[in-house]
This record gives sequence, structure tokens and C-alpha cells, in this order.
Amino acid sequence: MANSWDLVVIGGTPGGIAAAIAAARQGRTVALVERQSHIGGMSTSGLGKSDIEHPEAIGGLFLEFIARIRETYVASLGAESEAFALCREGYYFEPSVAEAAFLEMLAELPTIELLLDHQLEGAAVQQNRVTAVELQNRITGERILASASAFVDATYEGDLLAAAGAEFRLGRESREEYGESHAGEIFFDYRNGEILPGSTGQGDDRLPAYTYRLCLSSDPGNSAPLTQPPAGYDRTNYLGYLDDLESGRLSAPKVLKDGWGYYPEHFDTLVRALSVTDLPNGKVDANINPRPLAFPFAEENVGYIEANWRRRDEIADRHRQLTLGLLWFLQQDDAVPAEHREMAGKYHLPADEFTDNGNFPWQLYVREGRRLVGLATLTEHDVTFTGDAPAAGDYEDTIAVGEFPIDSFPVQKRPSDCGVVLEGYLGMLAHITRPYPIPYRVMIPQTIEGLIVSVAVSATHVAYSSIRMEPTWMALGHAAGLAAHKAIEAGVALRDVDIDSLQASLAAEGQVLACANFSGGSQAEKSAGFNVSTEATF
Repeated sequence: MANSWDLVVIGGTPGGIAAAIAAARQGRTVALVERQSHIGGMSTSGLGKSDIEHPEAIGGLFLEFIARIRETYVASLGAESEAFALCREGYYFEPSVAEAAFLEMLAELPTIELLLDHQLEGAAVQQNRVTAVELQNRITGERILASASAFVDATYEGDLLAAAGAEFRLGRESREEYGESHAGEIFFDYRNGEILPGSTGQGDDRLPAYTYRLCLSSDPGNSAPLTQPPAGYDRTNYLGYLDDLESGRLSAPKVLKDGWGYYPEHFDTLVRALSVTDLPNGKVDANINPRPLAFPFAEENVGYIEANWRRRDEIADRHRQLTLGLLWFLQQDDAVPAEHREMAGKYHLPADEFTDNGNFPWQLYVREGRRLVGLATLTEHDVTFTGDAPAAGDYEDTIAVGEFPIDSFPVQKRPSDCGVVLEGYLGMLAHITRPYPIPYRVMIPQTIEGLIVSVAVSATHVAYSSIRMEPTWMALGHAAGLAAHKAIEAGVALRDVDIDSLQASLAAEGQVLACANFSGGSQAEKSAGFNVSTEATF
């Protein structure tokens, strides 16, 4: 195996895949390193709906990805069928179909070497420049010192930037630090869009809850039902959902928005603990609804980012058991009304997905980890409408557009005094978020050379709660891969890449670089009668 490449990408996430493809298409040799046995991050591990509110804002490699998914479903289901319509022109997909599309894109580029089951153990830094990374094969134990001219951190956790000694943030800024109204400790009334009493705005090192995003099957012939509760099952973790039901917190949203995946029959039932949306072939995307006060996942990720691999795996397993326990509770517990149990019993783990992992997703949904302190930092002011900034600004080094509403899962198990919401939940601030440019500088560390960050970019917690979507990360990865190529070609540092040349190449490859008056849906999607969105399904 080679141990030297032009570019080493740590993290087989969509943002990492895009970086590898972008560089390899310019002839660069690339090592794409992933700790798991699969690539694709959340997009191949249960998140079957594309996090997009304004599809016009996302182009480039993401559009190639969904086009391949569309072609797969056209071939298998027929373009005129009702079954095909469930893929929403490729924006909605099964995990295995998404992974096949990514693998196909990579296989077309022989200069990409895919290193699965390899975990990052450290980084070699000389004179503030990353020169190599140490990897370990999780199966064989073999260690590799991988050198390169440039490195991309495409991990959800920001592991490479930390190993390289780059400065980073972890947790929430205070309200005062950047003057962000939704920063720090907060109780946010998502139904009325109001900040509630008890919101101190204090900063801390807490992170939004992690979960697993489930792909479930409603096809009895393709189901792997739970036959026993998971290890360590404790029904008291879920009994609070009964109070949520009685108190009306599992009822319909205040405003129904067409195309956001609501199942009206689940309203005012315990099945509203999940947010379920149809996918092709008898499957559904099932998110864990963060709005009930019984939501059990807040604070379960404490220590995850700083932990070693063994401890991280233990924390991930705890989340897996909590998730399976919730399914078991909804389907089997006598305290759940019989009609609710019957409704929940329609959904099971899919027999044909995640077959090497007990039919359960392999990627923990790490919504936020470390965040780089880069040459520029995006804040709430950059991603929202304000009186002083009613329209998006611009940057000379814009390389992508962000567009998804600020949305952060609960941070603490503690509810507001009025019993409305768990602390830290910022639920779909679509009323203030607007499409915004993302500058190249948010990917570049302040002092460390040879490293570009395509996922854990430089942003405050509030701004990152909008950026943190796979299509946006793919756009950033696309820019990172091209930038690495241009830096190597010109013999310059990543921070000194010719921005005009980078922008021209991105535009030629379909990347969106300007914020127009996006209308919230492409013509094809409007004609299909839906709004492409994912976390906004509560």
C-alpha cells in the first residue's frame, strides 16, 4: 500500500467524499480514510432525506449524487410510477442506494485509494505544517504513517484539526460574545418563536444531543422485528412520554407545512416520539422528535468528543440501546395504549439494510463537535435577517451558499419552567434564517498550514446549527478538494490559493456561489407539491 499521496482526506462523510472526488478529477492521488466499514456518513446511515430548504442554493457534486440516485430508482421503479415519486427526484433515498451512488462515483476515479476501517491516531506537524497522519487499521492493527502535500479534515468531530494543534471551539458561545440573541443557555418556544424566561445566554461546553437516524421498514416481508428489549433496557427512560401525550406535546404542529413529512395519524399518539417520512420500497426515514420533554438523548453525549476511541464506542452503544429501547417501549410496553402499539408495530428495522450491523445504522448522528477557529467566523448575524442586514452580504472569497434554518437539538434534559421545551432546543428558525454566502476562510486554520476543514468549519454554535447539513458540507468539501489541488499546483499554502481561480473552477462545475432570491423550491419540486426539508418534520 502506498503511504504518500497528494491529498489525504480524513472522514468518509459526504464532505470528505466530495473533497476526494474534486481533487481526483484534477488528477490528484487521494487517500480517503474512514474509521467505519462504510462511507457516506449520515447520508448512508439513516438520514434518507436531504437537508435542503432552498434546492437552488446547492449545486455541484451534490446534484451529481442525487442524479445517480434518481437514475437508480428510474431503472428499478419506472419514472412514472407512484413508487418512484417517493424518491422526490433523488432527494429522498434508502441508505444502501445512497452508498452505492457514492461508491460508484469513487470507483470512476482510480487515483482515489479508499481506506476503510482506518482510524486516526495522530498527526505529525513540523513548523506549523501538517506533514503526515498516523492511521491504524482497526481489523489488523497495522499502523500507517500517511504523508501528503495537503490534508482535509472531513470528520464530524473535528479530529484532525485537533490532532494538528489547530485552535477550536467546543460548546456554546455566550450571548455577549458575538451579540447573538439565540446564543448560550436558552429556552426557545418553537411554536411561537419566542425566547422564554430562564434563558441566561451563558456560554458553556455543552453540545446538542446526538441520536441515531433510523431507516425503518413498513414491509412485513423486509423487516427484522425486535424480539427482545436491548441490553440494559429501562422503561423509566420513556415513561415521561406518557405525560407528553397527556399534556398535548405530541399533538399536531401549530402550523402545518405541506411536504414536510407529517403523518397526521401519528398526531396525539405516542408514535409522535418519532418523525416518520416515506421513502421508496416500503421504508421510512424516522427521526427522533426532539420536542417532547421525555426526549432521552440530551446530555448522553457528554465527554464523547474528548474521549478515546474505546470510550466513544461505549457512548455510541449507549445511544444505540436508548434508540432500540424507545422502539421496544412503543411497540411492547403495556403502558402504551394498544392502538398506539399497533401503529408503532408497523415499523421495524429493515432486513436488507445495515446487514453487517444488526440492521441498525452504523453512524452516530454527531450534529456538532469541535468547530475550527479559522481566518473568518460565521455568526448568527451572518445567516439571518436583521434590521441592519435584511439581505445576504457577500465575500470576495465565497465558495458555497448555506441555506437551511438554524436548528439545534436539545442540550440539557432540563425543561423550561413553563414546561414547553428542553434547554438548548432551537427548532427550525426558518422565520429568521436566509440563504447566505460562506467564505473560504472558514475552512482555513489561523496558524496551521497544510490543512483545510470541510465539515467542522469556523462558526459559532448558532451559525453552525444552520451550516451542519450534508448538502452544504458536500459543497464545502467540493471547494476544499479543488483548493487543495490548486495549492499543490501553484506551490502555495492553502490560505494563499488564488480565490478567483478557485471560484471560476467551482462555478464551471456547477457550484452555487451567489445568494439570489431563492423561492424555496425548484420548479420540479414545486410541481411535485413538496418542500425539500428534513429536520422540519415535527
